[in-house]
Amino acid sequence: MSEPREIAERLLDAQVEYLLGEVTGDRFAEVVGRDIESVLEVADTLVFREIVDVDQAKQTVRTIVDLIGGSPVIADMVGVFADSIYDNIAENNDYTLGQVVDREPVEALLEKIFAMHQAQERILDRLTESPLVATVAAKFVDKLINDFVAANRERAEKIPGVSSLMSLGQSAANRAKKVADNSFVGDLAGKGALFALKRTNNAIREMLRDAPVHSAAMEFWDLHADEPVSGLREYLTRKDLNELVLLCYEIAVTTREKPYFGLLLDECVEVFFQKYGDYTLAAMLPELGLTGDDIATEILRYGPAVIEGAKRNGVLAGLIRERLAPFYTSEAVLAILAG
Repeated sequence: MSEPREIAERLLDAQVEYLLGEVTGDRFAEVVGRDIESVLEVADTLVFREIVDVDQAKQTVRTIVDLIGGSPVIADMVGVFADSIYDNIAENNDYTLGQVVDREPVEALLEKIFAMHQAQERILDRLTESPLVATVAAKFVDKLINDFVAANRERAEKIPGVSSLMSLGQSAANRAKKVADNSFVGDLAGKGALFALKRTNNAIREMLRDAPVHSAAMEFWDLHADEPVSGLREYLTRKDLNELVLLCYEIAVTTREKPYFGLLLDECVEVFFQKYGDYTLAAMLPELGLTGDDIATEILRYGPAVIEGAKRNGVLAGLIRERLAPFYTSEAVLAILAG
């Protein structure tokens, strides 16, 4: 009669071979389908909030955002992706912009933006608090006035005698401008800049509310909708897109590190639990747009190649044996085999 340890080794070999057969060829698909069905049956009995603690979920989400968001792979690939996208856009004449992006959501988005009067008012009000913006507005208004005066001067100078009067007026204006730098007139100039900004803001308000801005924007969209996607490259260079993407990535990475961003993530987890906390794990799959067949398909897409590779070099058999050997060589099993 064989020794208990010898029998245990033979049983171990038999089980290793059996498990290798379970994950090989057509049998693997059957096993995946069977096991996923069993897992979903169990998942249908488990309520999400009873399995996952909200504080644990918050920590997990923070960890994922922290580790994946700042991973070297993403950092290395951001610029490469941008360059690849640009090259594809530059060469692609098979699709138009209208085929890539539907008109309806664009129209709805623009309509919403132009209807956000509260945001517009707040932005314009805050602009009045910036001296630099006031200066820019004043220069903008001055440019409009100067262009208007210059256009009328050209017409006026065609009239005999008016040219001398125009020169005299311009000379007086230049002398007044020099005096304005360190005088009461300088204060008036500052107030003039603020006045110019308010006038500019009022013009913007009227334009957004009364002018057909939305229609004009959609007309601009329609002009481009039937053009090939490759036409987008005319708006920026390959270098521009690369730098813009890297700058956006830098903003995302640095924002991710701020404590307030963590609070926002926690709030998102809280909202998720309020909506889906009472769902079973199986019931959440349709909410995520997944089915058991989808999961099986993805496992079968990558699983066989991984398993065959591990089986071919003996790693898989070694791992199975390593996990099972302690059981078969345990005192309890050997005692059973000896009995």
